[in-house]
Amino acid sequence: MKIVIINYGAGNIQSIKFAIQRLGYDAVLSDNVEEIQNADKVIFPGVGEASSAMTKLRTSGLDKIIPNLKQPVLGICLGMQLMCNFSEEGNTDGLGIFDLDVVKFPKSVKVPQIGWNEIRGLKSNLFKTIPEKSHIYLVHSYYAPLGDETIAESEYALGYSAALQKDNFYGTQFHPEKSSDVGAQILKNFLEL
Repeated sequence: MKIVIINYGAGNIQSIKFAIQRLGYDAVLSDNVEEIQNADKVIFPGVGEASSAMTKLRTSGLDKIIPNLKQPVLGICLGMQLMCNFSEEGNTDGLGIFDLDVVKFPKSVKVPQIGWNEIRGLKSNLFKTIPEKSHIYLVHSYYAPLGDETIAESEYALGYSAALQKDNFYGTQFHPEKSSDVGAQILKNFLEL
């Protein structure tokens, strides 16, 4: 199986690669359009700031490629947020895969939300064998509200989308690569889709 992690200058890609290796698979880091299009599974990571990340995607032409991929694609953290229509972070237009706008947490809570939180309302094969109220690891100041494409929710001042799915596109606000056994199982489920 050919697994490609999109390498567009967003942080944290090595830890995702190591998490996949621990599951017994190899992943390639690439920004090569052909290599991404020919992969069996694509992981779209992201740690950083939305507007600069989108600028990098536009510069490389990946903003046109990603929404047209036909194989399973997993956006992680900022990757998931960039798959939405818009982000308040830097007033950034996203890839428009998920029909949601990403907004900042209210001033009543400390941002970023850092640490472990539980997920519930689990739908989709991405969460096969994952129990309700499992704990996952998050670091984020912005969130995607609940919507028709929500397949897991979490709460921090309010309920929000911890994971999204539309067709072959999946997104997790949390970091499966940092979420211990639960995260490893979610990555494994994605690779077995």
